[in-house]
Amino acid sequence: MDETAVRQVRHVRQTRLEAEATASAPALLLRPWRPEDAAAVAEAYQDPVLRRWAAVTVRDESEALAWVRVQNDGWETGERLAFAVLEAQPDGGEGRLAGHVVLKAPHEEQPEVGYWTAAHARGRGVAPRALNTLTDWAFTAFPGATRLRLLHQADNSASCRVAEKTGYGFEAVLPAAPPRFPDDGHLHVRVATA
Repeated sequence: MDETAVRQVRHVRQTRLEAEATASAPALLLRPWRPEDAAAVAEAYQDPVLRRWAAVTVRDESEALAWVRVQNDGWETGERLAFAVLEAQPDGGEGRLAGHVVLKAPHEEQPEVGYWTAAHARGRGVAPRALNTLTDWAFTAFPGATRLRLLHQADNSASCRVAEKTGYGFEAVLPAAPPRFPDDGHLHVRVATA
């Protein structure tokens, strides 16, 4: 990545994104991960559903802290811009960790997005609202990105629903690519609008 791109990423690292509240769920705050988030990450990874689909394993708080460091390293290199998704408090403060969204290779023509939702926050539209917020920001902050890609295992029906709700159209079945995708995967795409 060239120096101009690195400076741009360092500038956007200060970004705090927000998704509006719904009738049944609080607003969401998206901000870069912090070391103090490690305990909440370790708690989230206790969920067998999250572990089933996650590309990495986090067994305890020390591994969670290492995971957070990887997210921060991604900001330093500009290759992986990861956000903690938190439920907003009525006073505008940060509440409980609800999930994670990430923009991978933001300076490419077709960056990839990813996400997960903490077990306690499922069923309240956290992933679609956070992903929509990240997507809108990505197309604005990185105008060279014309298409965003979303990949998931073919049997992950929850991720298919999130993709559909956020305008990521199904494009192809991808062959298995262990270890990331031990089985076939789905490719969904959202194209930037003028």
